Amino acid sequence: MNVLRQAASVAQERCEICAVPIAPEGHGHLVDVANRRLLCACRACFLLFVPQGAAQGRYRAVSDRYVRLDPAAFDGPSWEALQIPIGLAFFFLNGTTHRVAAFYPGPGGATESSLSLDAWEAIVRAEAALTDLQPDVEAVLVYRERTAEPLAFVVPIDVCYELVGIVRRYWQGFEGGSELRDRVTRYFERLGERCFA
Repeated sequence: MNVLRQAASVAQERCEICAVPIAPEGHGHLVDVANRRLLCACRACFLLFVPQGAAQGRYRAVSDRYVRLDPAAFDGPSWEALQIPIGLAFFFLNGTTHRVAAFYPGPGGATESSLSLDAWEAIVRAEAALTDLQPDVEAVLVYRERTAEPLAFVVPIDVCYELVGIVRRYWQGFEGGSELRDRVTRYFERLGERCFA
């Protein structure tokens, strides 16, 4: 076997359930609920965990739903009530604790923030699409640029962690820098193109 082919086969991703090789662009993700981590899965394994309650809920297939949310639900007063210190955050319902978890990305990864349940419930009352947020596998991703209307979406949870990786990779200086802002803006534009609603 030549060295290049060997290196390519070593680098190829494998399903973390059955270990078959999978293409980077053609696989799904599962949430390991107990250990709070994402797993790569081949299409067959992914489909095994799509039905509600499969594997007694230990693994859950990551959703593929994208929904644009009403920016008014994340206006200034609503955002201040959440006490998130920056203008970029994601929220998901933890299926084990039955509480909403809030995270914001930074140069060191995703930082968890305590969240006022009253503040979150007020946002859910303002945005009906949040009433059926799937625990563990969907998230609400919000971007509040200084001068623009907030951008908010329901997205698959892996989308949020992809954005965390972008923030970690491109963060510069104290506030992230202009290249990072441009990349985040383009990321949200692509999310908007994927929305069904």
